[in-house]
Amino acid sequence: MTSFRTEGGTASSTSRIARNTLFLYFRQILIMLVSLYTVRVVLDVLGAEDYGIYNVVAGVVTMFGFLSGAMATASQRYFSFDLGKGDTEHLKTTFSVTLQIYVLIALAVIVLAETAGLWFMNNKLVIPSERLAAANWIFQASIVSFLLTLITTPYMASIIAHENMSVYAYASIAEAALKLGIVFLLKFLPFDKLSLYGVLLAAVAFINTGIYRFYCLRHYDECRVRFVRDGALFREIVGYSGWNLFGSMVGVFKNQITNILLNLFFTPVVNAARAIASQVNSAVASFSQNFSTAVRPQIIKSYASNKKNECNSLVFYGCKITFFLMYIFSLPLVLEMDFVLKIWLKNPPELAVVFTQLALIDALIDSISYSIMTLAQATGKIKLYQGVVGGILLLNLPVSYIALKTGCPAVSVMVVSICITFAAFVVRLLIVKRLTAFSLRAFGASVVVPVVSVALLSAVVPVVLKMLVSNPVVEFLAVVLSAVASSGIFVLLVGMGRDERKNLLLKVKGRFRRVS
Repeated sequence: MTSFRTEGGTASSTSRIARNTLFLYFRQILIMLVSLYTVRVVLDVLGAEDYGIYNVVAGVVTMFGFLSGAMATASQRYFSFDLGKGDTEHLKTTFSVTLQIYVLIALAVIVLAETAGLWFMNNKLVIPSERLAAANWIFQASIVSFLLTLITTPYMASIIAHENMSVYAYASIAEAALKLGIVFLLKFLPFDKLSLYGVLLAAVAFINTGIYRFYCLRHYDECRVRFVRDGALFREIVGYSGWNLFGSMVGVFKNQITNILLNLFFTPVVNAARAIASQVNSAVASFSQNFSTAVRPQIIKSYASNKKNECNSLVFYGCKITFFLMYIFSLPLVLEMDFVLKIWLKNPPELAVVFTQLALIDALIDSISYSIMTLAQATGKIKLYQGVVGGILLLNLPVSYIALKTGCPAVSVMVVSICITFAAFVVRLLIVKRLTAFSLRAFGASVVVPVVSVALLSAVVPVVLKMLVSNPVVEFLAVVLSAVASSGIFVLLVGMGRDERKNLLLKVKGRFRRVS
């Protein structure tokens, strides 16, 4: 099994990644606790129907996220690339040109949302007539929130490119705390709860934008607003973003159009079930995404400075660790989802359990691809990558529609998604091999073998305990503890190479010495 190199520049990179990951983990643990409790209170205050209406209506606006998603990826790539090359003057130009593009995107979103989006919400979505006025309030508030988040994105990308994850962590925690605060306000203010919720979320987005902009203007010279005319760079970023736009559009459409399909074939309660699945999935996936966020600038910078061996080592390491970080949380949740949702939500919507289990499996498969996606972005040659992978992911929509139209149950859309996610993973590997000096054999030895081995071996004990123990509480404790312990042990013994394991143990011993 190929081990991740720990000497020289790579060791320095992994130390920085580890430090930034700790900041992001601290952020995520607090955000996850606040978010999970927030969902419980919101569901209790709004009710399943209004909660479902909020998610499907806000989702119509979120569909336009493919516009910002493309530029977010481009921003981080170009900022990190300039930093990797040490070209601070070009970085200033890049930020200014990027900000101009964001303003144009904001104008496009306003036009699309207030025409096609508004028509679709009022004429096609299944919304009870007595809640249509509140739905329109939610729609307009969601547009405001989206635009504010859009303008925040280049500042956030700059913080991540500079690898200043502590600021990113604290700002995110403040945002989560504000969202929890407005949930409690809902209980006491004498207005329509659904309408008020959307307005208060827009207020939180406004505050969040101010925090990011204030920090960046004080600490990063490139973030100062200046008008720069660089037609060549503008066209380059727009061209790069154009293919990212397609990829982001596919990702957003896959999620939001699935919501709409479920709304057309079933009831808002099914949307509520899928919304719960999305919340749990986002909370768990964010642990691996935090690591991916920390490793992403390093992959791009190493590629920009032509350190190909270090770059590939970081990609292999990133693919493997992102999966493990998510798997440790996903295994006990998949096995005990029914118990968890009943404790968390009291009365979870019907189908929430199976939706959440399948969503976690889907996300686990996808998590292995995060660092592969980053390497493809680093090359700048993304036309083939986005075109082929995006085309495969788009198959979710017609296949899901056919499944539902022929009478398949609501959960069939998740089964379709899992199959297509796996196919996209295989195709990503083949395309990145063509774009870079990427060895499929090395990837198989360094990533696939340890990932599959850990997943199979660590599941044995908790699955056996689940079948043998009859008391629900005892079963929950036994399964969760054994799942976390067995996955942790097998990650250490089977999932990590000898050098990786040795390096980790040395760092842990060093931490204990400093504490004692």
